[in-house]
Amino acid sequence: MDIKDLKPNASVDSISGEITSVEEPREFTNFRGSGRVANAVLKDDSGEVKITLWNEQVDQVTIGSKVVIENGWCKEYRGELQVSTGKFGTLKAIE
Repeated sequence: MDIKDLKPNASVDSISGEITSVEEPREFTNFRGSGRVANAVLKDDSGEVKITLWNEQVDQVTIGSKVVIENGWCKEYRGELQVSTGKFGTLKAIE
């Protein structure tokens, strides 16, 4: 799947690209517990999209990393598409 084909409130079978920016992680606490979250930007030949990194994913990527997200989820937040692995998806660094 290309970034240009993403739709809000839809599953993402597989999407890959290069990380072009990573925000500083922030701590959170909610009814499920606590952890870390950060936003990053994923770019492919068709465009770019913000991705949400949770807990250990924050340490898996740096600027220039090539990653693939499988079984993820796309939503719209403040007029902007965002992709996350959700409960069942995975984020993997690729060569």
